[in-house]
Amino acid sequence: MSPSPTLTPTPAFPIYTGPPLRRVQLGVQVHLMERDQDEIFAHLAALGVGWVKVQVSWKLYEPEPGQLHTERFAELDAFVSRANTQGMQVLLSVSKAPEWSRPTTEMDGPPSDFALYQRFMYTLAARYHGQVVAYELWNEPNLQREWNGFPLGGALFVELLQAGAAGVRAADPDVVLIAGAPAVTGINDRVTAVDDRLFLQEMLQAGVADLVDGIGVHPYGYGNPPDSTAVNPSPLTHSHNNHPSFFFADTLADYGRLLTEHGANLPLWVTEFGWGSFENVAPAPPDEAAFMADVSEWQQAIYTLRAFELGQTGDTAVPMILWNLNFGTLLGTDFSESGYSLLRPDGTKRPLYFSLAAAPKE
Repeated sequence: MSPSPTLTPTPAFPIYTGPPLRRVQLGVQVHLMERDQDEIFAHLAALGVGWVKVQVSWKLYEPEPGQLHTERFAELDAFVSRANTQGMQVLLSVSKAPEWSRPTTEMDGPPSDFALYQRFMYTLAARYHGQVVAYELWNEPNLQREWNGFPLGGALFVELLQAGAAGVRAADPDVVLIAGAPAVTGINDRVTAVDDRLFLQEMLQAGVADLVDGIGVHPYGYGNPPDSTAVNPSPLTHSHNNHPSFFFADTLADYGRLLTEHGANLPLWVTEFGWGSFENVAPAPPDEAAFMADVSEWQQAIYTLRAFELGQTGDTAVPMILWNLNFGTLLGTDFSESGYSLLRPDGTKRPLYFSLAAAPKE
């Protein structure tokens, strides 16, 4: 009788086989408010990341002029302190002006008086002096929903950056400042959005390189693998594959080229990235995120690990912040944010969680 062949068991999640990942460049964004911090830090330890990002929604932390929200700040104080104790580096992204400060209460946007942003950033930087390593000034300012009440444009955004940077520098001169990353949309109607490459060019022309230590970038890949490009798209995708803004590799290359063309010797900080999948989340993704149907959970893990690997090939040791850890458990099955979450709405861990946790690190 011939011996039975030895069967190799199929792994439960994709196994990363590249070079060890450097913790100093691995990060993830968390939703903090009213979450169990013991649970969050247990996940961060399991994942082996060295950075954690929290978005500070200014309107929730200063609901009335000069009145700071006691509970929100106590929560953030505890989180920042614990992150420091555990050797994690903290990035705070600060946007969304309070309604009392804005010309309109529709959507989100900056304050009527940019000096108010300067004041709030001073408050944060003074409170967390020596504890927060980096601040990202605003979020996706080329979108109407993040910049409502003002015309969209890179030059005006740089004016807000100048105010925010002045506030931080006055309180904590050594902290790292990152220009808020534009969104990658493929839209350039100057109503809903300005093309992110054009917006960055306008920022550079307005002197952003003199204000910050790095340029934020959100190189989302939509349904496209991280190595594919607009001129060489994957045959596996069915939408969002005809514009460079939809490709991880194209976005990083184009931003690097723009910085070189403008003589800006600044690193790119990947302050958000990821691939969304609704497999095992809901029967189908929301309409605005239909491209997620092209990405299985297995592919989500493979694409993300490959992107981390690609991001560590350069000489600049800046972090890549994965979007996101736990928005799925907060928002449920009806929101696109849940497709990116490492935790499903029911709290179970996706293959990407296990793949990243198991990946060798140094």
